[in-house]
Amino acid sequence: MYDLLDFLAPVDTFLLNSDEGYNDGQLAKHISTYQKEMPDVSAADIVLVGVSEYRGGGLFNPSLSAANIIRKQLYQLHYWHSDIKIADIGNIEPGATIADSYAAIKTVLIELLQLDKTVIILGGSHDVTLAQYYAYKEMGKIIEATCIDATIDLRGESALRNENFLLEMLTSEPNMVKHYNHVGFQSYLVHPRMLETMDKLRFDCYRVGRAKENLEEMEPVIRNTHLLSFDINAIKYSDAPSSRCSPNGFTGEEACGLSRYAGLSPLVSSFGIYGYEPAEDVNELTAKQIAQMLWYFIDGKNRSKQEASLLDRQYFNEFNTVFAEVDTVFLQSRKTGRWWMQLPNEKIIPCSHQDYITASRNEIPERWLRSQERG
Repeated sequence: MYDLLDFLAPVDTFLLNSDEGYNDGQLAKHISTYQKEMPDVSAADIVLVGVSEYRGGGLFNPSLSAANIIRKQLYQLHYWHSDIKIADIGNIEPGATIADSYAAIKTVLIELLQLDKTVIILGGSHDVTLAQYYAYKEMGKIIEATCIDATIDLRGESALRNENFLLEMLTSEPNMVKHYNHVGFQSYLVHPRMLETMDKLRFDCYRVGRAKENLEEMEPVIRNTHLLSFDINAIKYSDAPSSRCSPNGFTGEEACGLSRYAGLSPLVSSFGIYGYEPAEDVNELTAKQIAQMLWYFIDGKNRSKQEASLLDRQYFNEFNTVFAEVDTVFLQSRKTGRWWMQLPNEKIIPCSHQDYITASRNEIPERWLRSQERG
């Protein structure tokens, strides 16, 4: 990790209120933090890194302290998950240009991903997702990506990078995104043709109303994801005042639920929470919201360690089901209650209890059908 010191700045201890001290039960006492020396990340399950690149969102103040303000709230929360080791390697310094910042973020992420660490990115405008993706692309890793956002950032006519970055991420060659999910879009903020384009590409988009109606249906979506990007604009203004996007959206509790699903996933290796602007926040409520989302991510990560391998069938309930003349198998974990279903090619994919109920009625689950269409 010491070869990355040129890219990183230590955590601002003043913003962390270190003078006031923390008690032994709080996360501050259990996170290995880069203050004077870089922590040893070899034993860490989760690595935190801050980003202050906001030029893609039209902000040109490189000294934005978003990540440190989130940390201030996170470090005060209590540590319930002793099996999860966390390291905080500080903040990635913004470059002279956006491209320079992307390159630095990519370099740091590659180093951590190659060490098989789960990386949480704090701060930055939503286009930093592109740098997050570049790390996988340079590693030659084909991934499934998910964005949680009120809008779909495919606006090619916009001059703002955070409104059009998905164009490059989803269409550039060579492309490493085998599948893309978009969770929480608000229809009145999205051009209908965008959804038509996404559907033609066999990408899955879930309207915020559908996701809120049964949040558990989003768990299998996130379980299959490697790269997860969360724009806080997906959260309604009253629960995240820094969001400014819409009075509607996910509640704070729902955002925490989605974050817990991310922690539960065995595949999510990078989780970026973007769009936090301290100047727009009220009493640091949005920072508190993000901190609590991170706490639930850690909670999910702790829970995921209890999950058995699908090869250990003794830990799963097995249900043989026939629907539309298709004979298939559903598996339910006895440890976590999660579900999987088998495709005709014998591949097993994440699903929900509702998918099993649908199949039991001799109807084709939409998740099964979409997987078949993608091949």
